[in-house]
Amino acid sequence: MYQDTTIGVVVPAYNEAGFVGDVIDSIPAFVDRIYPVDDASTDGTWEEIREHAQRQNAPTPELVGDGGTKRRVVPIRHSENRGVGGAIKTGYQRAVADGVEVVTVMGGDGQMDPDLIERIIDPVVDGRADYAKGNRLLLGDHHDSMPAFRYVGNVTLTYLTRIASGYWEIGDPQNGYTAISAEAIEAADLDEMYEFYGYCNDLLVRLNVADMRVVDVPTPAVYGDEESHIDYSTYIPRVSGMLLRNFLWRLRAKYVADRPHPVALCYLLGAGGVATGLAGGLLALLRATALPTLAALGFGLLFLVLAMVLDKRSNDHLTSVVSPTPT
Repeated sequence: MYQDTTIGVVVPAYNEAGFVGDVIDSIPAFVDRIYPVDDASTDGTWEEIREHAQRQNAPTPELVGDGGTKRRVVPIRHSENRGVGGAIKTGYQRAVADGVEVVTVMGGDGQMDPDLIERIIDPVVDGRADYAKGNRLLLGDHHDSMPAFRYVGNVTLTYLTRIASGYWEIGDPQNGYTAISAEAIEAADLDEMYEFYGYCNDLLVRLNVADMRVVDVPTPAVYGDEESHIDYSTYIPRVSGMLLRNFLWRLRAKYVADRPHPVALCYLLGAGGVATGLAGGLLALLRATALPTLAALGFGLLFLVLAMVLDKRSNDHLTSVVSPTPT
């Protein structure tokens, strides 16, 4: 227990033999429950999870007195691969069912420093936020070790996710080092949560629609001998399409469902103006009349910027950042 709050850690793992056991053993003693979720691995991940769970769950006097039912490590195994989002969803749901109040996530690949757990969970435990996430982009010395292609991709996804989610101050949306309250898990409607690698972006949109507060926490990037399971040829188009669908869903849920809001109108006018301008550009090439095209594009871009400004103002109270401090 941590500051009178029960803490759980979900450890999603797919083919992480040689790493996941060390992750389980490294989790601080104040954590009440650990949920390693084997996402139908094809190597020795499940056996490693069970071995380390058995070691940590060895009978102790207090456990024997309670019938030995208070397992600290609760191994879970998927019968088929569902993706990292699916593994985290399973862990979240089990933690809520067990009455855990704050749940954090540590990847089974060992990239997340267990010494940072307190920094991640503090904003949720003390009530400043419903969801806290790491951000490797807040301090230069944190992201210096990030490979260049990952940094460019991360910055691109940061801006796309800001637009889609309405959390205009967040960064590094792919950072999986997170903490969430049980209330936020229930409010986010996890049954429909995206299960591919874009789960973290999808979850942010769901939290915004539920008016949950999100805070970014400075964390360093850590890269070791682990292998990435992301296939970028499928990752980029799938996540981009998901973000577009989520953006449209968020606009409908927050700005149309109850009563029309200026944000929705501005986005509509902006998109219409840009589309008209682009279509007019094709005609301009044939007729050499660029003025109407430029006017439509300018009109559309103006309303898109206005929509983003209004959207940001509507959601500023839901986003904050922990003051960066060198580590």
